[in-house]
Amino acid sequence: MKVVGVIVEYNPFHNGHAHHLEMAKKITGADVAIAVMSGNFLQRGEPALVSKWTRAKMALLGGVDLVFELPYQFATQKAEVFANGAVSILSLAGCTHLCFGSESGDIDSFYTAIDFLNRHDSEFQENIRHYISKGVSYPKALALAFQDLKPGKEMADLSKPNNILGFQYIKSMQRLDTGMEAVTVKRKSAGYHDEHFSSETIASATSIRNALFSEQGKLGEIKSFVPESTYRLLAEHYHEFGHFHSWDSYWPYLRYRLITMSPGELAMIYEVEEGLENRLMSCALQAGSFADFMKMVKTKRYTWTRLQRTCVHILTNAKKTEMKHVTEPQYLRLLGMSERGRDYLNKKKQQLTVPVVSKLSAFKNEQIQLDIKSSRIYALGAPPHMQTSVVGDEYKQHPIYLLNQN
Repeated sequence: MKVVGVIVEYNPFHNGHAHHLEMAKKITGADVAIAVMSGNFLQRGEPALVSKWTRAKMALLGGVDLVFELPYQFATQKAEVFANGAVSILSLAGCTHLCFGSESGDIDSFYTAIDFLNRHDSEFQENIRHYISKGVSYPKALALAFQDLKPGKEMADLSKPNNILGFQYIKSMQRLDTGMEAVTVKRKSAGYHDEHFSSETIASATSIRNALFSEQGKLGEIKSFVPESTYRLLAEHYHEFGHFHSWDSYWPYLRYRLITMSPGELAMIYEVEEGLENRLMSCALQAGSFADFMKMVKTKRYTWTRLQRTCVHILTNAKKTEMKHVTEPQYLRLLGMSERGRDYLNKKKQQLTVPVVSKLSAFKNEQIQLDIKSSRIYALGAPPHMQTSVVGDEYKQHPIYLLNQN
């Protein structure tokens, strides 16, 4: 049986994602599609637009058969750790293929780049250290160090965001010896970070979120860029909650944390390094909004994404001791399944080497505690009278079950 895995955030699920998923199944001839999806806080250091349960439903309605949660310890990390966690889960779930979107669209270009860097590793690492010493951010240093090696045009461009993730996925597959086959689909029209609509039907998740935040409650602007099922779920969420989750909802809580913690306490938080705690505390006292705070904190050394992830860890009180010694996932947290996915899982369960968690209250594990804590914090973004029920969903919500549409 062929089983294709995809690594996603679906924030929200849009037409570009639908195209990727359709092509993933077509290219691999897969019988089952499995998604490993970030929970309520994402790799770019942002709260998800809507909850993981709503996004899991978007995935199922879009054609995914099983949705597993990528634990907080991996979902809110740099590309390498993010990739390791996600690839591990897909491997544990029995995937035969992994399909990712890329700017390259050519899977051989990734293997060529990996072989090239393996041959020039010492020079590559030296170049990285050189740029870091000049105060350049780590992702920028990687891109510049790669270009200094004068790579050929047959290699994936590692300055592009999806290429970078794809590169890390393949490295993780090799490191973990998963036996999965990697395939890639070229991204259509919109770039990963595009902030404005540039096509009639394909838009980046960034531009869709920007439209939703700038036109709260006016969903019509995004209608042509998302499947009908996504549009309906977003409309239902807005009708129920009155807004979409953004950093604006969490700024008061983050600011409270920053102005009441001591420098020593703040320095214990994951990704607070090199005296950054003093800058964070000073800026929190001056800033009136999260956007103002980020503009004050931002430096050449730290990317916006890295700083946002740091803010997420401060918000959730995720300490270095909890995050630095991350190993492979110890469970598969099931968020949703189609009829086909349920049948696959029932047949596969005896072969799984880690437990499948479908009811949180019946599962005890240290690694899952950060998931629970982050879900409680995420609930603070809901209207006050709804926060208790949102927290309760973490324990009461059963995996979403969807009958196959065909």
